[in-house]
Parts: sequence; C-alpha cells; structure tokens
Amino acid sequence: MIKWIFFSIIILIVFVASSFFLEADFSRITSTTLLKTIIIFNNKPQLQFPLNCTDKNSTATCSSYYPTTLEFDGDSTTSCPDYFRWIHEDLKPWKSTGITRDMVERGRNVSHFRLVIVNGKVYVQKLGRVYQTRDVFTIWGVLQLLRLYPGKIPDLDLMFQCGDKTVILKKNFQGPQALSPPPVFHYCGDEISHDIVFPDWSFWGWPEINIGPWERTLHSILEGNKKTKWIDRVPYAFWKGNPAVANIRRELMKCNPTKQQDWNARIESIQWNREKASNYANAKLENQCTHRYKIYIEGAAWSVSEKYIILCDSMTLLVEPTYYDFFTRNMVPLQHYWPISPRNMCEDIKYAVDWGNSHLQNAQVIGNGGTDYILENLKMKYVYDYMFHLLNDYAKLLKFKPTIPEGATEICSESMACPVMGLQKSFMEESMVNSPSDTPPCAMPSPHTPQTLKQFLQEKENLIEQVKKKGVNSMLV
Repeated sequence: MIKWIFFSIIILIVFVASSFFLEADFSRITSTTLLKTIIIFNNKPQLQFPLNCTDKNSTATCSSYYPTTLEFDGDSTTSCPDYFRWIHEDLKPWKSTGITRDMVERGRNVSHFRLVIVNGKVYVQKLGRVYQTRDVFTIWGVLQLLRLYPGKIPDLDLMFQCGDKTVILKKNFQGPQALSPPPVFHYCGDEISHDIVFPDWSFWGWPEINIGPWERTLHSILEGNKKTKWIDRVPYAFWKGNPAVANIRRELMKCNPTKQQDWNARIESIQWNREKASNYANAKLENQCTHRYKIYIEGAAWSVSEKYIILCDSMTLLVEPTYYDFFTRNMVPLQHYWPISPRNMCEDIKYAVDWGNSHLQNAQVIGNGGTDYILENLKMKYVYDYMFHLLNDYAKLLKFKPTIPEGATEICSESMACPVMGLQKSFMEESMVNSPSDTPPCAMPSPHTPQTLKQFLQEKENLIEQVKKKGVNSMLV
C-alpha cells in the first residue's frame, strides 16, 4: 500500500512539473542565463527572478536572465478604475498634432531627466539636480513596470520634472502663432498647466524620511487604524507636518486653540532633523490615525501625504487644493472627504468637526469612504496599470522613432540597486517586481464626453458650495 502511495505522489509531481515546463519557452539555461520568454496563464506557478548582485562592492551590469516578452491567455476581464479616464484629458493637447522630437526637446530646460525606452531597455540622461532621491525612485518604478509587463512597453522618449510646482503653463502656448506645448511628465498638475501627471516616487519608498514602499505602508496604516475604535478617537481635527514650505500651512497653524477661541483643530509642526535623530519614532504614519478628523493641506504644491491621510479612516478635511495627482480627481466631496475653504480655514474646520461630532455615524461613513476609495483604486497593480496605459498612449502620439540620446546611460534594476546601501537598497529590494504579471493590465475606460465631464465637475462644485453655505445635513451621506 505504501509503495502505491509513493508511486502516486511521484506521478503527480511529474505531471505538475511537465505542465509547468510546457507553458514556458526556454532558451539555453546556464548559471547566468535563465528564461527568456514565458507565457503566463492565470493561477499558474511562476518563476521568480530576484535581484542578482554578483559583487556588492561594484556596479552590477544589467543581466539578461529576465523574460523579455510576455503573452497572456486572453484579454483583461478587469476594468480600470474610473480615474484612468484622466489619461485621455492629460494627453489631449497633443491628440490632433502628435508629438514631434522637437516638442520633446523643448521640454529639456524644465526637466530633471530624460527617459528613453528602446527595445525594452531603459536609458536615462540626467538634466538637472534633483531633491533627495525623487528621480531615483521614479526611474526605479519605471524599471519595475517593465519587469511586470516585459515586452509590453513600446519605444518612447520623454522628459520628466521632479520638482513641486507645475512648469508647462498654458498661458505660454496660446494664440494663433503659439507653439505646441512640450510634453513633460510630472507628479502633479493644475488647471493652468499642461504637465502630464505620473505616479510619484513614494510608491517605491522615500528613504530620506523612512517611509517604505506603498504596499507595506498601506498595510501598516490599516493595522494602525485598528488600535483605536473610531468612536473612541480624539474628537478634533489633526495635522502634523512642515509649515515652513507654504504660506497656507503657516495660516493653518493659527487654527490651534487659544485662550479666546478653540477651532477644534490640533496642529503640530514637525522638525525633520529631530525626527531623524530619534529614528522617526514619532513620525510613523501608522501611529497618526488617532483623531476622528485629519486635515490634508498642500505644501509648496501637492503633497505626497494625501494618500496616507485619506487612508486613516478619519474624516478627511481637505483644504481646497490647487494641484492634483493622478488618482484624486475622481474623489467626491461628502463621499470621500469634507471640503475646507482656504479662505476660511479655521471657521470651516470648526464647523466640520462640530457637524461630525453631531452626526457621528455620517462622519464615520465619510472617513470610511475615503479609505475604501484608496483600497479599491490604489492597489499597486493599478499604479503600474496607470503607468502602463499612460506610457502606451503617449508612445502612440510620437511621430518619430526614439533613439538613444548622446550621454544617456542604460539603467536596469541591478545597476540601480546593487551599488547602494541602507534604506535605499532595502526599499528597492522590497518593491522589486520578481516575476511577470499573471494577468493583463486592466481594461482602459473610454474618455469622458464633454457633457459627462462637465456634469461630473459641476456636481462636485455643487457639493462644495453646499458645504460653504453650511447647508449639509445627514441625508447627504
């Protein structure tokens, strides 16, 4: 009997192994060359391709072991989140003209690096000094996209701006004699610019302030949410950050309680040098979800903190922003956040907190609505899918064949991660894509019609006006 059981197990192992190998097209396998092409089917075993640093003390060369092409068994059955529609809007300035090499070149003077993809390889030309490691982790993110969808990102040539404020102002490209705007990628946009919005570096980590990659940070904040029941949280609005970077933040500091007035706000200034000395013990994001209400306010421009604040389950008091990032434009007032006017911040914060404490269930619903929006729409797979669709649609507009610029350097996961140390290395290892996706990118939604876009924006504005007039009742939520 035991022999028959043993024999059956052997047969099962051989069957599973043969099924897997039949799905992969192997090239010659040596110690340095592994799978070149792999056909991925849903729910099938996958080979893993972790970082390969042969000599940690020197710059690693780009290896050839990772799959270079990828085929899926059928089309995507998952629709992209609705905010993907904004890709169509962001690329609209070049829809009728296409993008010439000259247009790209004209973005050089306002960009920090140029990124070119040719035959699945990434080349980077540094154009300016960048604050901290914003450029490093942005480029790292693009490399991981190519590892997730090998062979699916077309040749392209783009300029990237890593600063805070938008740079391609619409007013400079108006009139019958005006040139077409140069396409420049950036972390945020606004109503007066043509900057193309792209996910920010922090999704792969922000080592300078010890914020890890998004998937880990998201999990930590969700665990932090469980420490205190919503009803037991501090019944005030909380914000902690650096007020020195913007006048509006310095105005927010005035909303702290005084002997004469309590605006229901508790505002704390953060000193990053002090936090660094204590290994950021008091700045952990998962420990900052202790209030019923949390304030989001812009800094020099949009702030990376937005997604972390919204995820807290607290009702987000969102000070009306000037800038937007790639995922927030579909958020709805009183469903995902409570709008605050920048001109009457203290009064609006007091009203919001008083309203919430008088309508506890409704306030909690709004807080949970913001968290659910992040959980449903900002999975890391969707971050990559947004990049995938944006870059593919951008490449379709190019009217020239991208070539490797003079002075550009080939960049790969090994050349970036192997030579570095500390948090930068650990964050790269943690956020590295180790195998191709077993599912296709989500299906891109169709563009807004002018009528549906106008209606959506008008509905948002109506809700904001209702809050400004202090006409909110519990039936709205």
